[in-house]
Amino acid sequence: MAFPKNFLWGGAVAANQCEGAYQEDGKGWSTQDVTPRGIVGPRTEEPTPDNMKLVGIDFYHRYQEDIKLFAEMGFKVFRTSIAWSRIFPKGDEEEPNEKGLKFYDDLFDECLRYGIEPLVTISHYETPLYLSKTYDGWVNRKMIGFYEKYVRAIFARYGKKVKYWLTFNEINSVLHQPFLSGGIFTEKEKLSPQDLYQAVHHEFVASALATKIAHEMMPEAKVGCMILSMPTYPLSPSPDDVIKVMESVHKNDFFGDVHVRGYYPGYMKRYFRENGIRIRMEPGDEEILKHTVDFVSFSYYMSICDTADPAKQIRGQGNLMGGVPNPYLEASEWGWQIDPQGLRYVLNYYWDRYQKPLFIVENGLGAVDVPVERADGTKTVEDDYRIDYLQKHLLQVEEAIEDGVDVMGYTSWGCIDLVSASTAELKKRYGFIYVDRNDDGTGTLERYRKKSFYWYKDVIATNGEKLHE
Repeated sequence: MAFPKNFLWGGAVAANQCEGAYQEDGKGWSTQDVTPRGIVGPRTEEPTPDNMKLVGIDFYHRYQEDIKLFAEMGFKVFRTSIAWSRIFPKGDEEEPNEKGLKFYDDLFDECLRYGIEPLVTISHYETPLYLSKTYDGWVNRKMIGFYEKYVRAIFARYGKKVKYWLTFNEINSVLHQPFLSGGIFTEKEKLSPQDLYQAVHHEFVASALATKIAHEMMPEAKVGCMILSMPTYPLSPSPDDVIKVMESVHKNDFFGDVHVRGYYPGYMKRYFRENGIRIRMEPGDEEILKHTVDFVSFSYYMSICDTADPAKQIRGQGNLMGGVPNPYLEASEWGWQIDPQGLRYVLNYYWDRYQKPLFIVENGLGAVDVPVERADGTKTVEDDYRIDYLQKHLLQVEEAIEDGVDVMGYTSWGCIDLVSASTAELKKRYGFIYVDRNDDGTGTLERYRKKSFYWYKDVIATNGEKLHE
């Protein structure tokens, strides 16, 4: 069998999409609390009742029940994030909020009780709103200091409980979604490329500094970067299309390259020169960047195409990051194209490029699930479409391992239903566990196991052999 014995099978969530309790126990507001329509919609002045994330799936009060279900599936690892504004409600306080710290103590203890390793994202699209409004998020260099204080607080507290850390979720998404990804309050249309890439630089320095601090405070810990992977294919064999793809891929590779190699690549220096962008490097920045990550993690949902032909640059419905639809691929209900082989391709691509262990920390299918009642009165969802999606993708992971790629683990996105990041709706479900809550706010929050729950349990129990049935 291709999957190694120590392969980390599990699932992934983000604090802002599942916890709820948006201002309980001293938590401050985050950027998520004012985006009731998710990435795609406008923001509000204050949290509004139509924002599904304010309650989420009430994981804050129900995590014990949920982790027990993850343990039943046999999870080896559970990826979640720490809500920054639970620890530092405004973000620039001197002292952390003890009640916030206590919650994650209890959560990680619960995971460890079942032998589940926490994989923790330090910043997952949940910048404290105060930092966003007051400092314009990562445009401001002061953010590095606030982030450092935050990471020192959580490393000191959880260093003995958490072995695996990710510094920023989908760090490259800041180019496309500056508010949600980088807490940048300036409207995207008014944000200059200079300010945007300066913000990226501040995040790089903060990420490398966190990696340095982690290795000092927790010598056994492993720190990874996290990239939104979206393999890009030329729409045609035209050399113009191939070069266009190379240039667009460079924009994403930039983020992995700096994290793994510890310096700015030549292709970005050229881009900056030609676009009048001058990155303000402070003394010591270049040295800090040399503190590189231990592994590379990424999300994978879809691939896209690109072309140099302006007439063919038609953006796909589901492609939040841009891109031209691939005529050879089918799409989900939300227009996200389904490309299992793209996952094998990207695993090989990153392995060839970085020679660092890889971790697939998000992959899954968002779909409308229809609950059905069994003969014994219990409920389930017959989600064969999800099983089919995951099976095809996991078989490609196996192929990549056979290719010689070092893959640490796989955490399926939204292992329990949660509020979607892109549209902030619950009807777009990803989980193995159904949560009875609807977009109009109705529902009992009851949990029940979908058909895919038992399938994934068998996949983990057989270390992937189930995939060949």
